[in-house]
Amino acid sequence: MTQALLDLDTLPAPDLAGNGLDRTGFDIGWDHARHGLVPPAGLMLDGTPVSQGWRAARAVFGRRTVAATRGVRQWLALRLDAWRTGVAFEPEQVTPHYLTQIETPHCPVTRQALGSGDDSAPVTTRLRDDAGFAAGNLVVMSRIAERAKAACTAAQALQHAERMAREGLETLDGLDAAAWARLATLMSLAVELPQVQAARIPLRVLPPNRVRVLNPAQGLQALLTLRLQAAGWSRRARAVADLLPRAELRHDFNLFVGALAARLMTIPLDASPRDLRWAQEDAWADGRVQRRWAQFAVQLTAAESEVLLQRVAESGLAGLHLLVHERSSATEGWALPTQGRLIASPRRVAPVPRRGHVAATGALDAR
Repeated sequence: MTQALLDLDTLPAPDLAGNGLDRTGFDIGWDHARHGLVPPAGLMLDGTPVSQGWRAARAVFGRRTVAATRGVRQWLALRLDAWRTGVAFEPEQVTPHYLTQIETPHCPVTRQALGSGDDSAPVTTRLRDDAGFAAGNLVVMSRIAERAKAACTAAQALQHAERMAREGLETLDGLDAAAWARLATLMSLAVELPQVQAARIPLRVLPPNRVRVLNPAQGLQALLTLRLQAAGWSRRARAVADLLPRAELRHDFNLFVGALAARLMTIPLDASPRDLRWAQEDAWADGRVQRRWAQFAVQLTAAESEVLLQRVAESGLAGLHLLVHERSSATEGWALPTQGRLIASPRRVAPVPRRGHVAATGALDAR
């Protein structure tokens, strides 16, 4: 590759300060041209910011473009969507590489393989619709699951799951009761909840790759689910018990460990990573596991849960070599950036909000 092509990655767009032009739209057009792509026809009318950026970059780059990978195309499409709808986009961490990291072959809600069909097509969506396109707030799911998410809150999704189980309904808006339960859990991860409420939500889906958990109780749920499955779980459980803030919590903690371990030990040793993850999630469909967990977790404050989560991480019980500390203008927390591993946040910071809108927190029905 020539030096001229290498320089394209670092060449900045012109300084547009003070001329009244929409810099965000201009930059989107500029980056389309830099990668040899043409924006949608409706944005290429004379005078639009995207068109002006594209034409300016074409004059600079000509045919010396950088190849557009799948991640780049997704990145540009998300930026266009954010710009058109007036939603904030976090440019420092939501990159083409980040988008390839959150890709998944199966929908976390329906568990169906993602494909090219209308319902199964993969969609990169925000967990919190009242927050921006920020690292930790994005997840890939099927289009049918995304439509269901867009039409309800986490609380409503949970109500759908409970109603379907109670009335024996097979599907509602294309999802079965288990899928609605997984959707409710997934959406709740991005809503800051009171400790008592967060502790009463079954962990029907493990946090997808790079999703940041805002509730320490749910972070502990995910960590314990993952680590009690690994070899040496009994020793590890005793070590976690020693880190509890009060000795009287150990009895209820041990009861929870016994209930969860009994379910996890039924998972075949030769289970594939996908089947292992689903079996770990399905362990929380057992009412006994959830009752034991809630009985233990409601005795902790949110601050105590955060401290416990931090101490478990620092002790190496969570697999410290896998932990990555992530910080941005939107969120800050611990992340395990490999698919299927824990993402936990010891510090709860709201995602980037919509422009002119403060992100709501503290209620399961926040959007």
